[in-house]
Amino acid sequence: MPVRAIDAQDPFPSVLDSSLPSLSAEQMREIDRLAVEEFGLLLIQMMENAGARMAELALALFRPGTVEVVCGRGGNGGGGLVAARHLANRGVRVHVTLADDPTRLGDVPGHQLSLLARMGVTIGDEPLESDLVLDALIGYSLRGDPRGRAAELIRWSNEQGAPVCSLDLPSGLDATTGAVGDPCVLAGATLTLALPKVGLGASPHVVGDLYLADISIPPALYSVIGIRLGRIFPSGPILRLARGGASP
Repeated sequence: MPVRAIDAQDPFPSVLDSSLPSLSAEQMREIDRLAVEEFGLLLIQMMENAGARMAELALALFRPGTVEVVCGRGGNGGGGLVAARHLANRGVRVHVTLADDPTRLGDVPGHQLSLLARMGVTIGDEPLESDLVLDALIGYSLRGDPRGRAAELIRWSNEQGAPVCSLDLPSGLDATTGAVGDPCVLAGATLTLALPKVGLGASPHVVGDLYLADISIPPALYSVIGIRLGRIFPSGPILRLARGGASP
């Protein structure tokens, strides 16, 4: 079973998850494309927001002294690297483990990794036992079961006694169908980005407590794919999504 957050005083405002639309992987891919190509948002801006929110959530819910960040090579991993930087700046001892050769990182995640190296954050080949594991291995681009080093790091994360906090969705979970891969992270909390993903609602047992982060995508952008929204984050950049019909 997932290890849950230690903080009973959740500081984030709540909304019912049913009050917001959920996106498939294909819809989220289109939103990301429109954000960059039509609205002029930069990937590095959205990645910075995602990672900063992740660090904020981790500190508020888990109060860790040490954090292991396991990262993939794509945008999800880049968000994890940003979170590592923010956590280190707040005095947390951070260790980063990559699931791939660092030379295979994209330009923007590679830039984030270079910042960590210049800060003196430890980047190693093997994960370390820590107060919290931050899962930034695989985002909504997952196709099929995780393989190779990513699968090994997922299994390692699940074998620890420490809680796991996932970025966007637990690595190994299909964003559209909710199919739970072999392996799949068992998260104590998940911070999903922009809007919830359909698969999160289908497999809550691996998602843990669910939160939503503002990464600066304007509500008007969603209207391009037929989704009309008002302001999602009037109370702050992180929301807790209460499930079912329970009151937030």
